[in-house]
Amino acid sequence: MKTDLQHYTVEKVLEGFVYNELEGKGLFGLAGKLVIQPEYQRNYIYNDGKKDVAVIDSLLKGYPIGLIYFNVVGDRLEVLDGQQRITSVGRFVTGKFAISTDGKEQIFSSLPVDGQQKILKSELLVWHCQGAEKEIKDWFQTINIAGIPLNAQEILNAIYSGPFITKAKAEFSNSQNSNMQKWTSYIKGTPQRQDILAEALRWVSSSEGLSSDAYFAKHRQDSDIVGLKSYFTSVIDWIGSVFIRSPDKEMRGLEWGRLYEAYHSNSNNPATIDADVDALRADPAVHNNKGIYEYLLDGKTDPKLLSVRVFDEKTKVAAYEQQTQKAKDAGVSNCPLCAIGENVNKTRIYKLDEMDADHVTAWSNGGDTALENCEMLCVTHNRAKGNR
Repeated sequence: MKTDLQHYTVEKVLEGFVYNELEGKGLFGLAGKLVIQPEYQRNYIYNDGKKDVAVIDSLLKGYPIGLIYFNVVGDRLEVLDGQQRITSVGRFVTGKFAISTDGKEQIFSSLPVDGQQKILKSELLVWHCQGAEKEIKDWFQTINIAGIPLNAQEILNAIYSGPFITKAKAEFSNSQNSNMQKWTSYIKGTPQRQDILAEALRWVSSSEGLSSDAYFAKHRQDSDIVGLKSYFTSVIDWIGSVFIRSPDKEMRGLEWGRLYEAYHSNSNNPATIDADVDALRADPAVHNNKGIYEYLLDGKTDPKLLSVRVFDEKTKVAAYEQQTQKAKDAGVSNCPLCAIGENVNKTRIYKLDEMDADHVTAWSNGGDTALENCEMLCVTHNRAKGNR
């Protein structure tokens, strides 16, 4: 890869600067010659009132804001590293946010002329880089180790940039998308860090038996995202059709793609499901509310998903003593299932640590986790009962 050091002023770089507030993209500079956010770049994430302000504060104090790298592509330049800093300055100069100076909130146009000029005439050291696509993208990952690291999806976006990722980011990485509030009720993360796109890709790629990398490679040059969008919408619509309540906080971040594949063909009564969710959320024995949704989808067959409250030691000891005394009086085993058998354990008295507590009436059938519903079984019988 060839490199060449160039000197630019902020004013020169920001000629023709355009920032798209809807997509979070700084698009152009250098009078249209510079693409500030090529597709392999992450979205703008400095708009937090701290990092963006720090960039402007550095320029006003005469501090350098670090080396910047441009990729040379024919007669066009792309920002390889530095787009967060350039976009921050461009947004400030075009009046998108304010800073505090001398206790006053100031936008660019309200700064004294010397302050404005200090920013515009600040010198930027820029390396021009030329190389094959793989070299450029390898370098892109290397120089982005510092600062806020690229996450896995941002790296995939860089490696597989093309028409498919352009369309996918426009749909799933746009914080202004009217569907975003609904989507983030079920998916953790933010569109700016590509979390929604990453989940959409996980869902559709898993349905085809592929990794996200393989799915990207397969569709990189596609001009539309019909398959991705259709599958994602199917999963989201299915969640809303089964769980008709407003999304509970525990629904956010569940493996909805896996659940959709496993259960979307099942028939459900949404009203019954809704009532069951309320009952389980109110049940003090349920310790894992996040497991409620799969427990109901699976037909209430796996209480382990709920981390149902187990019998405490005091209850187990009391049950053991009652049960053992009764068994000794009757001359049978203190394990009720051994007592009705015909093998050598029919009269065996087990020690407490050789037994486990079990619900007489199963919790899933309304049985309480209380002494009157507790029986002690030998480990072998308890495990066999639990596996049925």
